[in-house]
Amino acid sequence: MKREHGEEQPYIPAGPFKLRIPFIHVGFEKVDFMQGLLLCAVCLGMIPILQEYLGMPFEVAVTIVVLNGLFYFLHILLGDPIIPGWITPAIPIVILYLGQFDIGVERVHALIAFQISLGVLSILLGVAGLGERVASIIPNAMKSGIIIGAGIAAVNSVLVEGGRFEQAPISIIVCTGVGFYLLFSSHFKSQRNANKFTKILADLGSLPIILLAIIVGPLVGEIPWPQIEWGFTTLAFGELFQNWTIFGLGWPPLEMFVMGLPAVISTYIILFGDVVQAKCLLEDASKKRPDEKIDYNANRSNMIFGMRNVLMGIFGPTITLCGPLAAAMQVVVCERFKLGPKTMNSINNGAISYRYGTFVGYFLLPIVTLVKPVLGIALAATLLIQGFVSFRVGVTKSKTVNDLGIAGVMAAIIATKGAAWGLGAGIILCLFVNLGKSHRHESEIAAELESTELRDSAKPSVANGR
Repeated sequence: MKREHGEEQPYIPAGPFKLRIPFIHVGFEKVDFMQGLLLCAVCLGMIPILQEYLGMPFEVAVTIVVLNGLFYFLHILLGDPIIPGWITPAIPIVILYLGQFDIGVERVHALIAFQISLGVLSILLGVAGLGERVASIIPNAMKSGIIIGAGIAAVNSVLVEGGRFEQAPISIIVCTGVGFYLLFSSHFKSQRNANKFTKILADLGSLPIILLAIIVGPLVGEIPWPQIEWGFTTLAFGELFQNWTIFGLGWPPLEMFVMGLPAVISTYIILFGDVVQAKCLLEDASKKRPDEKIDYNANRSNMIFGMRNVLMGIFGPTITLCGPLAAAMQVVVCERFKLGPKTMNSINNGAISYRYGTFVGYFLLPIVTLVKPVLGIALAATLLIQGFVSFRVGVTKSKTVNDLGIAGVMAAIIATKGAAWGLGAGIILCLFVNLGKSHRHESEIAAELESTELRDSAKPSVANGR
């Protein structure tokens, strides 16, 4: 269906949702489909997490990837013009929480309770219209501490004794180093548009890391060469439902829902950053395309990713959870959308076409078997990169030096003792340190640090200096 200039893409009103039917209200973009087909390898990175921390067989883990990919479509179908993804920064917090439980039924029950609780919380906040406001009541120091704590836990999970780094150190160093260069280097950013190759490389997100691991890992003898198989992926719904869901294991005990609440709240605070980022990306894209009105509503998004978490908690619990944004690919789709209607008629077309591609890719056995040996290396690189991002973002959330101090203590406690202890420590520290004290502007952090350094430098040195 065609839209008028400056109007929204057509839809069927359905309460808070805007129902868009594929190939009627939403079109198809070949370029975004092909990118999704290639980048389905990134989504398969969920598999080693499920294998390691839940003891799942490969076929069961692939089945969960497929289920998760199916629920991705809910966003576009219900009026949310974004590419959804995992809650990647929260993965270390979930892993820390699950570590309290023995692997097996108890740990699966804990994950089910966690994911359903997160989904219900998100839905309730969306229905109440608090999806855009809830994060404003959380002190900056606590936001900072939670995000930094997740970053520490992410790095620790790779470097801990017996962890993935010891299994493939050379591959992880090389792939992570290249990943840092492609994602964060000022030099590469300056060269991004130098030629077609560098532009494509920049648009592929973490796929180059996976492709590099396929070559480097076997060359240094840390993993075997891929054994390509032809055909289609075998799914294991029967085994999944019997051994990993409420249909075979029953409902988790009530105390697990209560125990998980601190980690659930911490996870929601983390994912709220993705909601804000999604809004900013779409607003920026909309400025370049006055021909399409883009309606992104945080409350509606809360309800949709809340539903995804509840559904996955029931039919296929996953440690990666269900988040509101796959940031790297949302950026790529938005950049293509900015080029004009001839490149992409509607932002909805690009978003759903990308997810068409990833979903089809899950079923293609050549792709799955190609990346299977390197998924552990790719996961380690992803967690190290996520740690970098968490440190960078977490520090900027602090507005005063006291915020930074609280955040540092809170982060260390979260990374070592879990979210419950970390939240408790954060609340107490905020009450005692900031009680009766007005917040200063973030520029005062630098001024206070500088004055401290000047005072210290004026003191006589001891034993030839510090």
